Amino acid sequence: MRRFPAFDPPEYVAWEPDPALVRQFQATIDDAPERAAVIHALSRDEHQALYAGLLRARLHDIQLKRWVKTGVISKAWLGTGEEATTVGPVHALRRGAGGDLVAPMIRNAAACCEMGMSVADMLRGYLATADSPTRGRDLHIGDLDHGVLQPISHVADVVPVVAGIALTFKLRREPRVALTWIGDGSTKTGAAHEGTNFAAVQRVPAIFIIQNNQVALGTRLSQSHLPADFRDWPASYGIWGAAFDGNNVLDAYAATALAATRCRRGDGPAMLLAETFRMGGHATHDEREARETFPAEWFARWGRRDPVGLYEAYLRERGWEDAELAAVETDVTAEVEAAAAAALASRDRLPGGPQALGDVYASSAEG
Repeated sequence: MRRFPAFDPPEYVAWEPDPALVRQFQATIDDAPERAAVIHALSRDEHQALYAGLLRARLHDIQLKRWVKTGVISKAWLGTGEEATTVGPVHALRRGAGGDLVAPMIRNAAACCEMGMSVADMLRGYLATADSPTRGRDLHIGDLDHGVLQPISHVADVVPVVAGIALTFKLRREPRVALTWIGDGSTKTGAAHEGTNFAAVQRVPAIFIIQNNQVALGTRLSQSHLPADFRDWPASYGIWGAAFDGNNVLDAYAATALAATRCRRGDGPAMLLAETFRMGGHATHDEREARETFPAEWFARWGRRDPVGLYEAYLRERGWEDAELAAVETDVTAEVEAAAAAALASRDRLPGGPQALGDVYASSAEG
């Protein structure tokens, strides 16, 4: 894809595929027969949709960065470098009316558009316009009609909510799955533990993805977690678990598809462990702090594993022509640019005072 020196991490600007990493991308799938079977069944259109999803996620973040640099918004929370951990799992679910449900963290914003929400509405959330999904109340957006539970700033508090939703699916005998992501930092909260334990005991159809991007705000994983990783966590709850490469969209897709199949047949919840890396700050205002948190070689190493670039290289190895990939990028770029223009056109539609009383649990016109 096109690289943007003003907005991309510096490691991505002159990105070129590392042949060894491209081979590893393929081997990750080939070495796991169950996952290889899942990927082998994907159609060309499904591969194209995964590629478009990665591009849409990256370009959404670049648009937000552009707005920060031009003063439209003050800051943004991005998922750059972690796109595969969001896009792969969402595409492995049943989307559409009566389908599965996802509860993203803010760094999983791509879950919104990949579940069917418009990019324009996602951007309106940042502009706090009256026609945004939250009517200007919050930049965290969702839409239950599209199977997206709106996230909140209190990370991991949504885990027990997802467990409850999954319990509803079980009680109603609906073949549906609820999925959420948990950051490596938010695994330390009581809500994450209690919600996961409840889901395990009740054997509900829920998938919990521990999105280990090595850092929580400015706290490195090693400062909050004694084991080297989370591989022993599923067993500690008595549930099925598996790890996947968080920068390999196909591995993420296959692992989630297998987990969802288990959930639908009544085998209880699943915990998936994704290793990835945050290629920036907690938000756009603290990029410098992020660069001071980890040594430069960490950014260099993970930068070579750009999820968009590696999937492009994989598709080329599979015979995709540059013109085909460029056509997908052209379409997605036009989509995001049109969405940004539509969102900006809403800036004069600010919510009025009385509007704040609607869509709340209780309100009163008096004192």
